[in-house]
Amino acid sequence: MNIRVGLGYDVHKFEKDRKLIIGGVDIPYEKGLIGHSDADVLIHAVMDSIVGACKKGDIGKLFPDTEEEFKGISSMELLKRVYALIKNDGYKIVNIDSIIVAQKPKMSQYINNMEKNISECLEMDIDSVSVKATTEEKLGFTGREEGISAKAVCLVERVGL
Repeated sequence: MNIRVGLGYDVHKFEKDRKLIIGGVDIPYEKGLIGHSDADVLIHAVMDSIVGACKKGDIGKLFPDTEEEFKGISSMELLKRVYALIKNDGYKIVNIDSIIVAQKPKMSQYINNMEKNISECLEMDIDSVSVKATTEEKLGFTGREEGISAKAVCLVERVGL
């Protein structure tokens, strides 16, 4: 059995007059995250965990912020592209575990939809996708409500080649 583990991490700063999209869910909030794409911090961490496990570099290499094509693009669309890339190389995602670190807004009511979005996009059973959320007890940049970070780990198996 050829299995690999990948780790992903991402962070984005808050800004007024931006949408807050996390896990493909539009979350009503007074601020959104700054980024070249839609700045979906969770999906970025998930993508980096996947491409890391499959030794495909990172999302900055795959989808550079210097390319106009990716300006404002949905991170869910980028996740679909990542999935097609690794699937073509014979990889299957076994499971994903992730955590969002944010003082505000509270994420609990959106977690199920985030897991559903990720599992559907990656053609996975929803029981194989875990999204959690925590605060940093008002410590650090997330605790000061300056931004949000996310971490993800995934397990992949090479099955096709």
